[in-house]
Amino acid sequence: MTSKANVRRSVANELSENRKWLREQVNPYFFTSMQDEPEALLLLERELRSLKSNRRLILADRDKSLILARVNEPGSLYDSLRHFQDREISYAMITHSDGPMPGMNQALEIQRFEFDRKSNDDIKAWKDLQLPLGLMRKIAAELRATYPEFDMKEFDRLLKILWLNNESYVKVASPLRVAQVLQLLQKSSRSGGLYLHVEPTPDVKISRVHFAVANPPQKEFLLQLMEVFNRLDLGVNRAYCLTISNGIHPYFLGTFLVNRRSGEVLEPGSELYRRLQQELYNTQIVSTKSYTYREFVTNNVMAGEEASLVNAFIAFCHTNLAHNQPDRFGLDDVQNAFHAHPEMSLQLVKLFKARFDPAITESHPLYASIREETVRAVSDYNTGHRYLDEVRRAIYRCCLIFITHTLKTNFFVLEKQAFAFRLDPTYLTELGPAFTADLPQALPFRVTFFFSRFGFGYHIGFSDIARGGWRTVIARNMDDFITNSNTIFRENFVLAHTQHLKNKDIYEGGSKLVLILDSSDLQRGGERQMENWRLYKLQHGVTNAFLDIFVTDHGVARSPAVVDYYREDEPIELGPDENMHDSMIENIARISKRRGYILGIGIMSSKEVGINHKEYGVTSTGVVKFAEITMAELGIDIYRDPFSVKFTGGPNGDVAGNAMRILLERAPQVAIKLVLDGTAALCDPEGADRKELGRIVLQQDLDAFDPQALHPGGFLLYRSGSRRDGLRELYRKVSKTAEGLREEWISTDEFSRVYAGLPFTVKTDLFIPAGGRPETIDKDNWQNYLLPNGAPSAGAIVEGANSFITPEARVQLQKKGVIIMRDASANKCGVISSSYEIIANLLLTETEFMAHKERYVQDVLEILEQRAADEARLILKRRREQPGLLCTEISDALSGEINEQYATIYRFFQNRPQLCLQPIYRKAILAHLPKMLREEPKYAKRIRNLPQKYLFAILAAEIGSSLVYRGDREADFEATLKGHLMRMFGE
Repeated sequence: MTSKANVRRSVANELSENRKWLREQVNPYFFTSMQDEPEALLLLERELRSLKSNRRLILADRDKSLILARVNEPGSLYDSLRHFQDREISYAMITHSDGPMPGMNQALEIQRFEFDRKSNDDIKAWKDLQLPLGLMRKIAAELRATYPEFDMKEFDRLLKILWLNNESYVKVASPLRVAQVLQLLQKSSRSGGLYLHVEPTPDVKISRVHFAVANPPQKEFLLQLMEVFNRLDLGVNRAYCLTISNGIHPYFLGTFLVNRRSGEVLEPGSELYRRLQQELYNTQIVSTKSYTYREFVTNNVMAGEEASLVNAFIAFCHTNLAHNQPDRFGLDDVQNAFHAHPEMSLQLVKLFKARFDPAITESHPLYASIREETVRAVSDYNTGHRYLDEVRRAIYRCCLIFITHTLKTNFFVLEKQAFAFRLDPTYLTELGPAFTADLPQALPFRVTFFFSRFGFGYHIGFSDIARGGWRTVIARNMDDFITNSNTIFRENFVLAHTQHLKNKDIYEGGSKLVLILDSSDLQRGGERQMENWRLYKLQHGVTNAFLDIFVTDHGVARSPAVVDYYREDEPIELGPDENMHDSMIENIARISKRRGYILGIGIMSSKEVGINHKEYGVTSTGVVKFAEITMAELGIDIYRDPFSVKFTGGPNGDVAGNAMRILLERAPQVAIKLVLDGTAALCDPEGADRKELGRIVLQQDLDAFDPQALHPGGFLLYRSGSRRDGLRELYRKVSKTAEGLREEWISTDEFSRVYAGLPFTVKTDLFIPAGGRPETIDKDNWQNYLLPNGAPSAGAIVEGANSFITPEARVQLQKKGVIIMRDASANKCGVISSSYEIIANLLLTETEFMAHKERYVQDVLEILEQRAADEARLILKRRREQPGLLCTEISDALSGEINEQYATIYRFFQNRPQLCLQPIYRKAILAHLPKMLREEPKYAKRIRNLPQKYLFAILAAEIGSSLVYRGDREADFEATLKGHLMRMFGE
């Protein structure tokens, strides 16, 4: 008994000593935050000394939580995090003891993780939530006392959001801790999604670091942050991190108590603080998956921002070199050039910094010296492997051209989530024809390159004032990513050039912004929800990077961190395109207005305070008008006569859906024999049932079409809802027979053959490609469009989608008798509508626009019909006058004529700005505007408030297009001759 009693006494003494040591050596807040885990605390008190012989002690291990006690040693947190790197952490707490554990040299480390992330939908019920009144009062009082700048109007909403995300945290944490979290949430949401604040603690050696990120990187983010602290020699004594949803996307809210191991105090304004700010913000750009991070950053070869810049170099060089020579300059080839020689990478980084560091810049003698040594390093690069050396010299030379032709960048802006580089487009000339021969011959007015953690891309514009859509291509596997990376620059260039031809009727030239989103690591179904978060992160970051360099005062970039070698205002208008959602459209407009961009909310079209393309069918208005006039040329009145049509692009798409809606409303005898979208293909020899198609138009995708509505001989081939049979993937086909519906499952090969072949083989009078990937019909397959008798499967094509047919295929098809109205003509009305939306944003208040929106939109729709009719009739008129000309050649010629007139007239008014508002020219400006602005005196007089460049551009557009559409070339030439002779020889 005595022995057992001694054991019990010994255990009790050890427990008491452990409890005493914990209370003395661990911060009291730890026990407050752990009061909801009493069993874990008891286990820690009882088993503390087991850490002498074990590296870790599991205090709790449940489905949604894990609590560990560990020996505090280098890599202990990494060791824990790597075991569940694919799990989403909702709460993390890391605490260290002040001194070593009993009988040991090392301190105690407690790690608490929760894996209970709430979805956006879980948070949307915050308005109906009732919280304990006493708790709310305590937290509100703490906020007023500690953070008097906190906007209490948001207190109720933010506290309820926090409660719905982590109820136990709000209950257990002190009012001060909850107040800190709410302050972080509000600050980050109001500062563009990044917020850092450092404050002192009673212990002068320890600083409290608050860091918040909107929509943070999802994987290994906490580990990346801890690595930053470690690299800067900052020991983290305690950390409390929450990841919550605000109902739209996640927020990371972290508080870290840190001390410099060398004894230096972390204070705002210090060099250490600046480095911490750079590195923490750069976590939004540099990926932990990248080679540069793993091999260069973690091994102190280069800083995090330098690694991000090297990754941007790689993306730029690859996309500029690979589109014409993909085998020689593939992604691996370019990456290896920078990875295998970090000294060359750092030399190029050094040159870049010398050119754009606000403290040095190009005029500094240091820049010239560094440039000379960099040029020498590139030209002298030689490893003795001739072929490899040639490839790498070309890559380094491309990077050198990139650096020396960049005119401004936001690299030195601290609060950024993406890089922006505005280039002088003559860099393409310096690259040489070996790399540019596959591009249209025209040189752009500007090229801007963007790079972020999750993607990259370009904005390419062909005139000073330019507009065009913003599309984001989502790469869901590595093959997609590499293939799209190879071609993104050429695709962007071609689309922007086509847009420039299309924009001939408006004051803006053509442009396009195309990004690639890399979601190749999101393979499992449960991770697909993260794709939209990543999409928004990319678009939000690029928006702010865009504004970093294009927000100007008197032509010079407003941010002092942006060295501006261009020094002019640049009015660039964007519009929604592929994967641009309504919420982001509104967000971009708000950010632009808040940051003071020259166009305000006019940066983006299709807003609520604007003209939504899908709602009003603006692009389809022009497409159908072109179809009407083209079919009339073939002897068919589409509003009275029976005719057939086939579509690519589904009933829920903007262009295809609205074109179907217009035809179903206005063409009583139309037979829509083929519809093909991303979910299904519908083929019906009698035409799709009007009532059933009308039910889903602009509401649902094609796979929602009821197969019972098919006519005999018709079928639906489903791309969605495939199934697996062993190793084979099978696709569903439903056919209508005399006996009823028949279902079968066909192989991938058969599905691909039938699905891809339908647009070529289904016979109709008219084909409207209004969806699908660019270059679907090309030089290698255009013959498939011909029926066995040699006749085309449709005699007229009106291109509702951009670049659906390649230029060579267009020529061949027209030689076979097809009338083709190309994209730059047929679908131009979408961009014309967007142009008038921006005019409204510049001349009307938001209240005025919303009050008169329907009237304004009707005025715009009238203009669209007129613009489409003007061009369609002129193309066909010239075709009749010169039968040897192809419609697409005429379309290109018209665009060339108008754009040439535009450029000449624009330069004229630039040199004579005082002429713009003289009566005759003022009348021309008003003629360009919708009727409401033209006829209402209070709006008409506001044209004097437009930016001067806009007055030049509107005049150039109106005069240039009217000269071509309504002018008489011989009469105009005669008038020019007479004017010249009167000046030379008249009295």
